[in-house]
Amino acid sequence: MKEIVLDTETTGISVEEGHRIVEIGCIELDNLIPTKKQFHCYLNPERKVSEKALQIHGYTDNFLSNKKKFNEISDEFLEFIKDKRLVIHNAEFDLAHINNELSLLGKKNIKNEIVDTLSLAREKFPGSSANLDALCKRYRIDNSRRVHHTALIDCELLVKVYINLIDQKEPTLNFQINEKQIYEKKKIIKSYFKGVVKPTDAEIENHEIYLRNSLKKNFF
Repeated sequence: MKEIVLDTETTGISVEEGHRIVEIGCIELDNLIPTKKQFHCYLNPERKVSEKALQIHGYTDNFLSNKKKFNEISDEFLEFIKDKRLVIHNAEFDLAHINNELSLLGKKNIKNEIVDTLSLAREKFPGSSANLDALCKRYRIDNSRRVHHTALIDCELLVKVYINLIDQKEPTLNFQINEKQIYEKKKIIKSYFKGVVKPTDAEIENHEIYLRNSLKKNFF
């Protein structure tokens, strides 16, 4: 199954206050194994970044001013996530901002199947901190690169957290043996037993004489 681990950074928390996306990061998984396919972009939000958001991700208005706008990457983004399950930490937040951006363009909300790793963590560890840093610490995942909350680094960490949360330490491998493999295996075993040689009656008689003579020498 193909999944997309997704994260966004924004100008602020609330879409009702007009906050917009400034970064999208996506990493594709195929049966829990990261593929080489990624989607990443910085975006010009067409508004100022709040002071609180700036402290979190560090993207200044000047840095974002010459980046593409969401309408320029929307089709490519939607094609990348098409028909794939989305794995998101605190999915409600990211989906609200993504759907808001789509709504501003007159596009429909995304309908992908969603896995919210925040909900998984809260169910698995009730009463414990369930933010990404806390989960990295719990699972001994190195998050030293996470100086700021950046979408692609957070996706890389979330991949490891997600695999641990679903108790899938290693990707499941398919060891199914097809009919040809079974036939070849039987043929090898059959060929091995063809090498067994049955002794003749004369050889058996000579061996019995040898054993009798050996017993006489040892006891008389």
